[in-house]
Amino acid sequence: MKTNVDISIIVPAYNASSSIKKCLESLINQTKKELEFIIINDGSTDDTEKKVKEFTDLRIKYFKNKNQGIGKSRNIGIEKATGKYIMFVDSDDYLELTACEKLFNKAKKDKLDIVVCDFYCVNENKIKEEKLISFSNTTLKETPNLINNINLSPWNKIYRASLIKTNNIKFIEDLKYEDAPFVIIALDKAQKIGKINECLNYYIIHKNSETTIRDKKVFDILKILNIIRTSLKNKPYLAEDLNKLTVRIITNYTIQQRVQQDKDIKLKFINAAFNYLKKEVPDYKKNKYFKNRNFFQKTIERSKLLTIIYCSLYRNK
Repeated sequence: MKTNVDISIIVPAYNASSSIKKCLESLINQTKKELEFIIINDGSTDDTEKKVKEFTDLRIKYFKNKNQGIGKSRNIGIEKATGKYIMFVDSDDYLELTACEKLFNKAKKDKLDIVVCDFYCVNENKIKEEKLISFSNTTLKETPNLINNINLSPWNKIYRASLIKTNNIKFIEDLKYEDAPFVIIALDKAQKIGKINECLNYYIIHKNSETTIRDKKVFDILKILNIIRTSLKNKPYLAEDLNKLTVRIITNYTIQQRVQQDKDIKLKFINAAFNYLKKEVPDYKKNKYFKNRNFFQKTIERSKLLTIIYCSLYRNK
């Protein structure tokens, strides 16, 4: 069935009353008009619904759901989407007003399944450009290092809807860090991937957000890595970069245990993470990930004991 909607923009919203207005204003004022905005209220207990319903733009499609998490909300959005392409925008983020036009035009002109763009990180009103590696139109088979050089969040990208729906690519619904498998599987299935070397998305970092706090859900990252590794296990051209990705993610999360409030969780996770590395990447200490780490960093990150000591001392500062 033909549609006059070029892009479906999916916005999961949970207790987003303080940010949803700015987010939606950045969407309805896009220079490209052939859009639909699918807002999934994930069981909010604040005024999120009221703020959304203040907008009268007929392109807004509002759905209210019981609280089931961001993965479920995004999957509902995919089911509801009628556009040729799909985008994801978090309810506290916002877009440059030309973002949709530029991403769609690039996708259409070059016949791309996925287009990636650079983005801004906004942290306490400080805006920093995040420039990803530049690349010509390609595939993951041709350029396997993309899985280590493209951020694994879904929001600074546009996806051909048929790529997502035909391949039944969904977000994990019962685990934290559900973004990574979705993005990696989409990259793997894409026939052509392109990039716009321009920041078009504003990503908001909150002091106490899920991305800056580590709790017992941190163990989910090991399950997420299993899903990723299983989905790519028969791709020999990705083996080296997949191991690098595994080491990079594990190392990132072990070092971040320095802000873990619960000492038992911290120690258990570090132990579990290093056991995972020994099993999945036995020669991890020689991994190329450490090539660009300074002596201090790689000395600590390769050692379970030094990682535990570092994280413990950091907490005592």
